[in-house]
Amino acid sequence: MREGDFAALDEQRFAAFHWRTTLVTGLGVFCDGYDLSSVGIVLPLILKSFGDARLSSIESASLAASALVGSVIGALAFGALAQGGRKRFYGLDVLILGITAIAQAFAPSVAWLIAIRFLLGIGVGADYVLSPTIMAEHANRADRGRALGLGFGTMWPVGALAAALLTLALDGLNIDGDLEWRLVLAAGAIPALAVLYFRRRMPETARYLARLAGDGAAASRVIEDISGRTGIAPAADQRRLSDVFAAHGHAIFSAALLWMIYDLVVYASILFGPSLIASSMGLGPVSFSLLIQIVFVLPASVLMSVFLLDRIGRKPLQVWGFFIGSVLLGIFAVMQGSLMAMPTIAFIVYGLFNVAETGPGLVSGAGVLGVELAPTRIRSLVQGITVAGGRIGAAISAFFFPLLFVGIGQAGAYWVIAALGLAGAVLTHYLVPETGRLSLETITEARSTVP
Repeated sequence: MREGDFAALDEQRFAAFHWRTTLVTGLGVFCDGYDLSSVGIVLPLILKSFGDARLSSIESASLAASALVGSVIGALAFGALAQGGRKRFYGLDVLILGITAIAQAFAPSVAWLIAIRFLLGIGVGADYVLSPTIMAEHANRADRGRALGLGFGTMWPVGALAAALLTLALDGLNIDGDLEWRLVLAAGAIPALAVLYFRRRMPETARYLARLAGDGAAASRVIEDISGRTGIAPAADQRRLSDVFAAHGHAIFSAALLWMIYDLVVYASILFGPSLIASSMGLGPVSFSLLIQIVFVLPASVLMSVFLLDRIGRKPLQVWGFFIGSVLLGIFAVMQGSLMAMPTIAFIVYGLFNVAETGPGLVSGAGVLGVELAPTRIRSLVQGITVAGGRIGAAISAFFFPLLFVGIGQAGAYWVIAALGLAGAVLTHYLVPETGRLSLETITEARSTVP
């Protein structure tokens, strides 16, 4: 394939269609952020509701990991299903999210809640595959990073912020605890079901229609509808999957590994931020997380998405984000006692760590590498693999980093997380090419023999 085949899509301006696509795809990611963060916020109320002073280690791990395990299965399954059409399954992901969100409100026990959240995780994994893939295939060349950053990277923390704000609002109304956690979890259905109609009305991507479905006429119509320009869509890519995977195996492995490292670093860091720093500041975990999101994460995410992701590129943002984050973790390790005695300084250092990790979060954590480094022929399959890599990293953090904190102490655990971040910076530099402001075809054609 040559760049000119989709030049009408690649060279158009970022227009109203792209803003609508960013919003419609991003609302699913909003649901992901809401659903995955809300259960941790209301966990004390869940325990009290079911009469448990605390969960057993197995129950606690299962409640934390059930949605993560479900998301691995959902990502792999919908990565394969999307080979038969992006739009064909778009909407089923948020339908799963909406139904399971409501079902949580009627969970009669912790075991039932674990099972429901496993099913919810399938919807999360599906959306992690479908939304970035559709967003990238519709986007123009110069602003693809902005669309992915705002629609995926930024909407996730906005969803998490909404979960915290709703919880605080219900706290202020003095609602019964049993009703409160059920309302908080069920509210995730509102954005999920609200966006279902608009997702079903989105057009199938021209790249899928041309390269996988082999319907050049339909692809040309989509190109003309979106860009206002006519063109002849390229022929179908009829290579064997094994040949395509062989040509792009290095990129696939790199994208999955880097997402795993990012999730290892970020999920592990959550263990010491809200728990240690918040208590020293006299704040609860929810209030502390709200401050971090509002003061540091959301402004950084928006600014980086709009002004940096396309202009300076993916690699610098991820390399320097990993590196600076590791330096700040090293400061925590060396000055742990001093920082805890100066909670405001500790808050600033932790906030800056979150700003630094926003860079890798908008690249690996937003699924950019998976959708940009893979050709259309296998893009959804590759995205499923990279999502699974990230979710496995998150699950490892949930299970093993608490043990690491106990086994080698807090300072030792900080150094381990910092080392992972440095590894992410080095591997990003050597394993992946720069993809900013290039067409999807230009990125992948150097490693392909495309008919």
